[in-house]
Amino acid sequence: MKGFVFHSPGRSSWEEVPDPDIKESTDAIVRVDTATVCGTDLHILKGDVPEVRPGTVLGHEAVGEIVETGRDVHTVQPGDRVLVSCITACGRCGYCWERTYGQCRGGGGWILGHVIDGTQAEYVRVPYADLSVHALPGTVDSKDAVLLADIFPTAYEVGVLNGHVRPGDTVAVVGAGPVGLAAIATARLFAPERVIAVDIAGTRLEAAKSLGADAVADPGEVPEQLVADLTDGLGADVAIEAVGAPESFELCTRMVRPGGHVANVGVHGKPVTLHLEDLWIRNVTITMGVVDTYSTATLLKMAAAGRLPTSALVTHTFPLDRMEEAYDVFGRGADTGALKVVLGGQQHEVVAVRAAGERM
Repeated sequence: MKGFVFHSPGRSSWEEVPDPDIKESTDAIVRVDTATVCGTDLHILKGDVPEVRPGTVLGHEAVGEIVETGRDVHTVQPGDRVLVSCITACGRCGYCWERTYGQCRGGGGWILGHVIDGTQAEYVRVPYADLSVHALPGTVDSKDAVLLADIFPTAYEVGVLNGHVRPGDTVAVVGAGPVGLAAIATARLFAPERVIAVDIAGTRLEAAKSLGADAVADPGEVPEQLVADLTDGLGADVAIEAVGAPESFELCTRMVRPGGHVANVGVHGKPVTLHLEDLWIRNVTITMGVVDTYSTATLLKMAAAGRLPTSALVTHTFPLDRMEEAYDVFGRGADTGALKVVLGGQQHEVVAVRAAGERM
């Protein structure tokens, strides 16, 4: 089969790789129908995630069909159409019992495309399949479903829920990429008074407005002043950092009100200065972390009911074998207007199951 392989910072390619096999009785093999590229993948290619070893197939988001399962997989079977979660959960460790699956100590957490081969390939091995894939209702299209593998749960859990967005709040979202846009959409579920989006790209600010942002600004327009003007000088109740850059994090700390909350969602590849000399007296709470995906089932129900603007984030589609072009377009989003690129997804119907030995 073929997959998108990381070799070193700045070097990657779509190439022949070994077919995945069942290694543990809790594994499943999924034929990938639809995949996507995440901002975290771009961080990996820059060298910001040193745990990713050369030769690793990237990707942690996919929709596909189960073609093989280990003997201890009970919730899905060959032929099932599934969403592959970005987080793998053993279901037995203390963290999994608390639904903090991102911190799984039983061999799970964020492992796909990180410490084991991931989903940007024709087939992927998914450990602990019972808790790490979700059977999809036929009403949810693959292009919509794949955005629930990471983008929407991350924005909702790490940004909106961890940021404690409440009715009547002013929410500032710095970074109107896919995660930031999903944060805007899911923050609206809590009836905030206003949502303010900040980004350097005009196309992304337009997308933010279409998804419910009440005001937008680019960094050159002094966003903290806009927030102050809209809140009588108080500041945002919640500031969501969705970029992963020192400047955007520090902007969030300047925009948040006393007693407010900064929810850091972005993946940072450089150290960030934490101005405790200013923040401590303002009682600012800062949260951060990898997604746990405990909300995926709920988000799937909402998507099936047409309550999430998932496909609105998809601006470009490619066949799976044009992975390198997809990376280029996504990585130059400011020039290409790309928000979310989706690969594959042309076949929505279930296809015949092939035996493991026929995976080529």
